[in-house]
Amino acid sequence: MAKTSKKSFTKTEKSWILYDWANSVYATNILAVIFPIYFGSVCQANGADNLVLWSLGTSVSTFVVAILAPVLGALADHKGHKMKLFSLFLVLGVGFTLVSALFDQHQMLLVGYVLSHIGFSGSCLFYDSFLTDVTTPERMDRVSSWGYAMGYIGGSTIPFLISIVILFVMGMDNLLAFKLVIVLTSLWWAVFSIPFLRNVRQIHYIEAQKNLVRSTLSNLVRTARDIFSQKHIFLFILAYFFYIDGVGTIISVSTSYGSKLGLDNISMILALLMTQIVAVPFSILFGRLAGKIGALKALCGAVAVYFFICLVGFYMGFNIENHPGDPQALTLSLVLFWCMAFLVGTVQGGIQAISRSHFGKLIPPERSNEYFGFFDIFGKFAAVIGPLLVALFTQLTGRDSVGVISLALLFLVGFVLLLTGQRQQTDAESR
Repeated sequence: MAKTSKKSFTKTEKSWILYDWANSVYATNILAVIFPIYFGSVCQANGADNLVLWSLGTSVSTFVVAILAPVLGALADHKGHKMKLFSLFLVLGVGFTLVSALFDQHQMLLVGYVLSHIGFSGSCLFYDSFLTDVTTPERMDRVSSWGYAMGYIGGSTIPFLISIVILFVMGMDNLLAFKLVIVLTSLWWAVFSIPFLRNVRQIHYIEAQKNLVRSTLSNLVRTARDIFSQKHIFLFILAYFFYIDGVGTIISVSTSYGSKLGLDNISMILALLMTQIVAVPFSILFGRLAGKIGALKALCGAVAVYFFICLVGFYMGFNIENHPGDPQALTLSLVLFWCMAFLVGTVQGGIQAISRSHFGKLIPPERSNEYFGFFDIFGKFAAVIGPLLVALFTQLTGRDSVGVISLALLFLVGFVLLLTGQRQQTDAESR
């Protein structure tokens, strides 16, 4: 790989980073904001329960990718297969997103959503594993962080604002406006994926075997055994499972929590938009911080910030619950919500970027897809514990604030496991 100055990115690195810019529009417009509203309105018009169908579709697509990830990863590590599989899932994702704009029936929209979600998640699996091919271990933190930063601009800000303008100009009740946003999402994703397809190549690989199925399965078993036997890798994945669950849960319940406390919807939406904007420079700064103090210390710092966010969230809710209807309590809680949104923006991109790059540095590059396949399983199934904790503690105590503070347990466990894994890694490197 060609040597570069510390400040410049290679053409390959830039192309890899740009895919975050390309695919993040799907996460914002289809998974989080625009498409759920459109799907809900179509379901309502047809007398269908959109929440049940949406939850079912999300569960099915997530489960399929999580189960297939290790097998696909083991297959992709063979010479010449990684880009083919990436392209297959890219076409699946972009194609069925575009197809969703052609139908008005909620059944067809659900099918399009499930298949496009599988394509999106599958492409992200191979995209993450390509990190070991496009850069060197000492540059991974920086490259990965810039990927997340560009994702926040390219997916969570620019096309999202364009989509909002389309909906406001044409009307929130105009189904054609939603269809145009879906088309915009597909085109943005497809066009900005071209540099990745042209310039990124699989550098590290396992030589293709005559019996590809047997080789794939044997490599899969070997990787699982290696992960469990290498304590520092296993402890890191386990720590990731807990703290990324907390991160995801905070993202998913923040607006529902604020709404239940009676906070203003417009103010909350603006606060969450601020989160995306703040995340851009802080994702880059987080990569630099990891380069100076080390990835594990940076991750421990981010987990500590999230622990503090849980405390702020608890106090915000506790304040309103103990002073219902008090305008001053409501104002203070809204201020605290903005503070939380800002704090989340400072670490949200960084904790995900450095987790990805640190894991990439721990694993053998020629088997990156196999390892990232297991990494993906832990990430996908990490969306279970957090929501259950919130629901359980809220039900037991009758207080939403207690449900939120329960998430601090996930960050506490993750923090302890990170420290334990750091000691294991230090011991392994000293041998």
